[in-house]
Amino acid sequence: MSYATEKLTEEKVFKDPVHRYIHVKDRLIWDLIGTKEFQRLRRIKQLGTTFLTFHGAEHSRFNHSLGVYEIVRRIVDDVFKGRPEWNDDDRLLTLCAALLHDLGHGPFSHSFEKVFGLDHENFTKKIILSNTEVNNVLRRVSDDFPKKVEEIIAKTSKNKLVISLISSQIDADRMDYLQRDAYFTGVSYGHFDMERILRVMRPREDQVVIKQSGMHAVEDYIMSRYQMYWQVYFHPVTRSAEVILTKILHRAKALYEASYQFKQAPAHFYSLFKGEITVDDYIHLDESISLYYFQMWQWEEDEILSDLAQRFLDRHLFKYVEFDPAKEYKKLSELSILFLKAGIDPEYYLVVDSSSDLPYDFYRPGEEEERLPIHLLSKNGEVRELSRESSIVDAISGKRRTDHKLYYPANLLHDEGPHKEIKKQIRKLLDLE
Repeated sequence: MSYATEKLTEEKVFKDPVHRYIHVKDRLIWDLIGTKEFQRLRRIKQLGTTFLTFHGAEHSRFNHSLGVYEIVRRIVDDVFKGRPEWNDDDRLLTLCAALLHDLGHGPFSHSFEKVFGLDHENFTKKIILSNTEVNNVLRRVSDDFPKKVEEIIAKTSKNKLVISLISSQIDADRMDYLQRDAYFTGVSYGHFDMERILRVMRPREDQVVIKQSGMHAVEDYIMSRYQMYWQVYFHPVTRSAEVILTKILHRAKALYEASYQFKQAPAHFYSLFKGEITVDDYIHLDESISLYYFQMWQWEEDEILSDLAQRFLDRHLFKYVEFDPAKEYKKLSELSILFLKAGIDPEYYLVVDSSSDLPYDFYRPGEEEERLPIHLLSKNGEVRELSRESSIVDAISGKRRTDHKLYYPANLLHDEGPHKEIKKQIRKLLDLE
């Protein structure tokens, strides 16, 4: 028996609050879950700083990755199996790509990426292709198997059908995180009829299509996604925490570059500060390490780093006001000058943050982010793009919504100190008076 077809002597199951049970029968999948690179995902939160807004949002990338694997397993083992358009030889490749798709996420994910110019997809690729435990397990199938898995995740493979299961506008990744994030945040927005969607999925040469009879379940899914983005993912309090986290990292890096003597040398961050991070460095960096340094930095001599670290740890977040960059850029400039006069560094304490989402779009050639549309399969075999059949989806297709907030430290603006009048001007500009 080859390693690729080897089954466990007894099926393993993970109890899961979203899918009830996650089933593992393949030796390869079980071995991948046991690697240190995959186990590291237990120490990376799925929703970054959202736990400071929704206290239940403590779930991990590990939870989510298992969930995506389980959805894909159900599709290929229960829905696609035996259909002429599906090649069962792709089964294991699909399951591995589903399981490992988030392998390269770093601590607090996107905040770290923005500050240090990192790309989690690039690190996913490196972990799969480098000398890692994950790579060693995948190579037991064949020498080129890690590359095949990486190409599915990177969307460079010629196998478009498998890619669409992992990454499209209606994929296993989104179907898991919407339900999982809704469950752990306690909101009702992310719920939709996944069972119905799975039943009406059909394989085609280039992508998954949905039977016409399942259109209403897909409409519900798209609206759930829209609501989750604006009610949870782009929540202004979560964004405030992200702003502070980002500024902590910016300040620590600036101090390092200025040869500042830290009380506790941030050795785990040196390669990040230098822009020379290796795969090993990256794998050893998780949120427990990051939070340890934040704990240490609150006692630093540098007042800005100390204050920002305390704010993050104790949840003393920035307040915000609505802001229109196109119309209020002069106000931002005035506020920056007043902040400096008041002894408050606007680089760290006056921040514009923007969020933007496109809930659904169809194929628009030449655009920076071309999106593969969702297609409906009619009874006569004709395939039509979703927004042509659904008036609900048509109403939101291609419509990008953007929101801007201006964040500031409210407690620093109410001091009755030597800058009393300047702070009064600041409050007036922010419409706080």
